[in-house]
Amino acid sequence: MNLRQLEYFVALADEGSFTRAAETVLVSQPSLSQQIRALEAELGGALIERLHRTIRLTAAGKVFLPEARAAVSAAQRAVRAARLALDLQAGELEIAAVRSVAAGLLPDSLERFGRAHPGVLLRLHELGHRAVLEQQVRDGLGDIAVGPRPRSWHGPVQSLGWEEFMLVLPPGDRPASPEERIPLDAFSDRRWVLFDPANGLSELVGAACRAAGFQPQVAVQTGSVEAAARMAAAGLGPALVPGNAVPYELLAAVRGVRAPVARELVAFTRGDFSPLALGFVAALRERAWPAKPRGAFVLS
Repeated sequence: MNLRQLEYFVALADEGSFTRAAETVLVSQPSLSQQIRALEAELGGALIERLHRTIRLTAAGKVFLPEARAAVSAAQRAVRAARLALDLQAGELEIAAVRSVAAGLLPDSLERFGRAHPGVLLRLHELGHRAVLEQQVRDGLGDIAVGPRPRSWHGPVQSLGWEEFMLVLPPGDRPASPEERIPLDAFSDRRWVLFDPANGLSELVGAACRAAGFQPQVAVQTGSVEAAARMAAAGLGPALVPGNAVPYELLAAVRGVRAPVARELVAFTRGDFSPLALGFVAALRERAWPAKPRGAFVLS
């Protein structure tokens, strides 16, 4: 078994036909077919079922694919790491993040990093749920991940700081003082702007409300933090969102929670941080990260 065979198998699984896979990896179709058969012979069974004009993975192929994809991704990262060792101002850095962090916290760090490393190509992968982020990174996505502290992780993790969740309130529910903090259960009888289950913030907001003694009722669900903030500010109901992700023009609708709701944010990766990944961690740490709020209900 060699890396080329794994690349051919991943391309075949992705493209669904020998013709398209051969075009993708720039080899002839007979050569691709020969390498796949050699791989199957070494493994002792079929990985694909050959159908008319298409293919499908066998049970063995389905369990083999994630590991093959991770191996190919690791080899590609090895090539990039070697090139970066020769020239730290060139190469590519892939960043994976939960969507709310990508929208609210990364833009200024990306800009700072881009100024320091103008020859580096940045690729951002946005995931809706922290569990999906952790699994995708574990399977080979990205050189560095930014999000909540992983629940189970064997690679390096670097703490960045804390993010506080804030209430975005309809016009009639806003105290006159923007400094006044409001208990979550003040809106226990209201219908809320909530996140749909595919967004990891859904379970976090639900946990915070349950800790305050109530189950929030749904006025509307959305997958977007910005949309949630805008709908709350327009009057559909209160919303609890990461404070850093609230659009600037809606800050008048934002109030703090009396018993603060917060989560820790970290940078993590599978093996060692590459030189460029460490450079991005440095760019992240240039922002003013708040400490853990006193008496905070911690989301995890």
